[in-house]
Amino acid sequence: MCGIVGYVGPQDAPPILLEGLGRLEYRGYDSAGLAVSGKGGLKVRKVSGRVAELAADLPARFKGSPGIGHTRWATHGEPNEANAHPQLDAAGRIAVVHNGIIENADELRAKLTADGVEFASQTDTEVVAHLVAAAFAAGAADLEQAVRQALRQVVGAYGLAILDAEHPDRIVVARNGSPVLLGVGEKEMFVASDVAALIGYTRQVVYLDDGELATITANGYRTYTLDDRSIAKSPSTIDWDVVGAEIGDHAHYLIKEIQEQPRTIERALKGRIDERFETAHLGGLNMTVREAREYRRVKILGCGSACYAGELGAQLIEDLARVPATAEAASEFRYRNPVVEPDTLYVAVSQSGETIDTLAAVQELQRKGGRVIGIVNVVGSTIARQVEGGIYLHAGPEMSVAATKSFTSTVTAFALLALHLGRIRDLSPDQGRRIIAGLNALPGHVARILEQSDAIAEVAREIAKSSSVLFVGRRRGWPVAREGAQKLKEISYVHAEAYPSAELKHGPLALVNPDLPTVAIVPDDDLLDKNTSTLSEIKARKGPVIAIAHRELPADLADRTLVVPKGEPELDPILLSVPLQLLAYHAAVALDRDVDKPRNLAKSVTVE
Repeated sequence: MCGIVGYVGPQDAPPILLEGLGRLEYRGYDSAGLAVSGKGGLKVRKVSGRVAELAADLPARFKGSPGIGHTRWATHGEPNEANAHPQLDAAGRIAVVHNGIIENADELRAKLTADGVEFASQTDTEVVAHLVAAAFAAGAADLEQAVRQALRQVVGAYGLAILDAEHPDRIVVARNGSPVLLGVGEKEMFVASDVAALIGYTRQVVYLDDGELATITANGYRTYTLDDRSIAKSPSTIDWDVVGAEIGDHAHYLIKEIQEQPRTIERALKGRIDERFETAHLGGLNMTVREAREYRRVKILGCGSACYAGELGAQLIEDLARVPATAEAASEFRYRNPVVEPDTLYVAVSQSGETIDTLAAVQELQRKGGRVIGIVNVVGSTIARQVEGGIYLHAGPEMSVAATKSFTSTVTAFALLALHLGRIRDLSPDQGRRIIAGLNALPGHVARILEQSDAIAEVAREIAKSSSVLFVGRRRGWPVAREGAQKLKEISYVHAEAYPSAELKHGPLALVNPDLPTVAIVPDDDLLDKNTSTLSEIKARKGPVIAIAHRELPADLADRTLVVPKGEPELDPILLSVPLQLLAYHAAVALDRDVDKPRNLAKSVTVE
C-alpha cells in the first residue's frame, strides 16, 4: 500500500525521491513526505495530499543526500501532516519511513512515554524512531547496531528505511512481512518498496527476505540479519521499461492498460504454445508430468480480482483437465484451519506478488506440506520467490489500482495451465488444437471489442446516473459478473452487486425496479435459453437491462446490447470481461472520479 523510496549517491536526492514516489502513486496513499541529510542535519517536508503538492511545497534549498521518501496509506492516525512519514525522534536526528503495522506499538509507546518521551504523532512508526534514538543513548556504536537493537523489541510487519543525521553517508533498511528491495547503480544506491520506483535508474535489484536488513552507501551494500550475521545477496535483473510505466498521451493509466490487453495477452502466450503436441509448455511450474498427474484436486487462492480470475481458472481446469478445482478468497482461507492434502495442487494468484493475505496463505500451506505454485505479474516479488514454481504474466507495470490487463492475463495463464493438465490426462489432440486456436484468436477479438469504446461510453454515462447496479451471470458468466461489479464500484463509487442469475428469484428480484439497471452476461452457449428467461423476468418488472452478449438481443429482452466476438466457450469469459472494464472506466470519467487512484484503495495490499 504505502510506498518507500530512498537514495544515496552524488546526485541531489529530492528529484529522484519525488520521481520514485510518483511512480508509486498507483499503490494508493493519503499523504507524502521526504527527509534528506543536508548541511546542518536532516531536512524534512511532509504534506497531507499528493506527491505533486509535496513537490510544490519544497523550498529551493531543500537539497541533500542521502534521502528517503514515503507515500502513506493511513493505518494508525488520521491522514494529516503530523502523521505523515518520515517520522522523527525527539531530537530530529533519526528519520524513519515505514510500511506495515507494528503490532505492539501501544505497549512500546507506553514504555517510551514512561521514560519521558513525548510523541508528536498517532502513528506506530514514530515508535521506531524513538527506539533507535534510545539505542544510541544506551551506547549503540553506529546506526546498524541501533536499528538492530530497536527491532529486537518490535513485533509486527515492517518495511523500513532509516536515516541518521550523524551518519550522513548511509541508509539502513529492514524487512519483515513488507517488501523492500535495493537498487544497484553506478556509485549510487537506491531503496524502494516496489521495482516501479526504480525504473529509469537501474535494472539491478536485490530483494530482501523477512528478517533481513541492509546498509546502503554510495559505494555498495551489505545485507545481514538481526544478529549481525552477513548474508550474500546477488542482484537480479528486472525487465520492465520506462515506456511501460509511462502514461503517454492517455487520459489515465486505466484506459492505457485496458487498451494494452491485445499485446499483454500475446505476451502471456508467447513461447508457451506447443503446436506439435497441441498443449502448453510451462517450464516454470518446476513439475514433472508424473507429478502433475498425481494431483487429484486444485485449490486456487487470491484476493479481489485475483480471486475472481481464480474462479474462472477453476472452471477451466475442471472443463479441460477434468480435475476438481475450487477458488477461495485468500483473506478468508488464512484464518481457518484448512485440511492440506498431499494430492492437492495449490495455486496462489497475485498481480503484485506482495498481497499479504495471499502470502500468509502460501506460508500456511507450506508449513503444512502443501505444494504451492504462483500466477504472478511482478518478477522477483515475495510470492514469486516463496512458491515452488509458477507462471509469470509478463503484463508489464500495471499502474492503475483497478486490475484490467492483469485480470485477462491471469485467466489466460489459467487456460494454459488447464490445457497443460488436460493434455497429460484425457484431453484429446483435437480439443487441444481447438483451445490453442481460441487462445491465438484472443488478441484480435479483444482489439475488436476495444473499437467499441465510444459506444460503451454512451451506456456508461447512463449507468453513472444510477445509485446502484445489479450484475448477473450463470456458470462462467458468474465470476465475470462479480468482476464487473467490482470494477464499477471501486472506480466509479456506484454501488454494484453481483448475483448468479438463478439466484434472482431467491431474493434479489425484490430489488428490481425501473431505477435499477441490470448488467447481464449472456453468452451464446447451451445456457442461452436460461439466461434469456432471466432477462424476461427482469423486463417484466420494468428493470432496465444492459446485456453483454455474442449477438444483438431483441428489445423485449435488453435495452442495450454490447456485442462481443464469440470465441471458444471456455475462453469467452476473457472477452466478456473487457466491455465491463470499459463500462466502469467511462462511468468513472463521467462522474469525474480519480480513476487511477480510487479513494480508500491501494494497488498492493501489504497490510491487514
